[in-house]
Amino acid sequence: MKSVAYLSYALGWWLIKHLPENLAYGLGRAIADIAYKKDGKGVSRLRKNYSRVLGSEASDELIRNGMRSYLRYWIDTFRFPNWSKERIISTVTCEGEDLLRGPISNGRGVIVALPHAGNWDHAAAYFCSTGVPLTTVAEHLEPEKLFRKFLEYRENIGMEVLDLNSRSIAILSQRARSGKLIALVADRDLSKNGIEVDLCGHVAKFPAGPALLAVQTGAALITAYIRYTNSGIHIIFGSEIPVPSGEDNQTKVAKMTQEVAKRFESELKKDPVDWHMLQRIWPDLG
Repeated sequence: MKSVAYLSYALGWWLIKHLPENLAYGLGRAIADIAYKKDGKGVSRLRKNYSRVLGSEASDELIRNGMRSYLRYWIDTFRFPNWSKERIISTVTCEGEDLLRGPISNGRGVIVALPHAGNWDHAAAYFCSTGVPLTTVAEHLEPEKLFRKFLEYRENIGMEVLDLNSRSIAILSQRARSGKLIALVADRDLSKNGIEVDLCGHVAKFPAGPALLAVQTGAALITAYIRYTNSGIHIIFGSEIPVPSGEDNQTKVAKMTQEVAKRFESELKKDPVDWHMLQRIWPDLG
């Protein structure tokens, strides 16, 4: 079964990469619409997550567009090797970009916490292409060949990608102390050490890593939210989250992680359409 999964991804990757652009993205929209109509587990979860964000039942149009946004991410991913550096740079706009570049230019590490929204690989490619390489972590996928393929893809963009394991925090700490940029997707905890946060009035668990790194290394912790535009992405950066004074480290990490959740919630409530959260994030949401 693992070999079948790998071959399916590899074939899809090759096909989307070589199709004419309009046809590739049209195929992505068609697949999204089919998935929406089938209303499987992923679509059902997306509907529940969007409804919780909005505080009311998510519309059919929002769910369909959310699936189209999700498939757009995958079409982008499969086609990125064809993109020139000029295209990558010209299709990105930012708010508050100086919040990232300022500390980096002064030799201070920056940790960016962001949710599964828009295309974070596109954002990473933009910064790598403009002189700010970054380090991130990746969940270890099965089969191994598939994980290695995604690893190679992200390394070709210019990222240093660490396997999500017990050694990754130590390496990330080294990078932060040496003034590097670290980007961490931070809206779903994959460990057993997550921090309970209030997200849209209900308890969710976020990873402790971003705040923990900031507390331990003195690097700046900021947030980013990525939305799709017609031609690319728009990145919204949030200001540095200060380390609370007069608290023990555990409390500092908890408070800073709650602030990350608060900022994600603010952007989600504006429009969750580009939030690709097809997994369970609130334990109480069946």
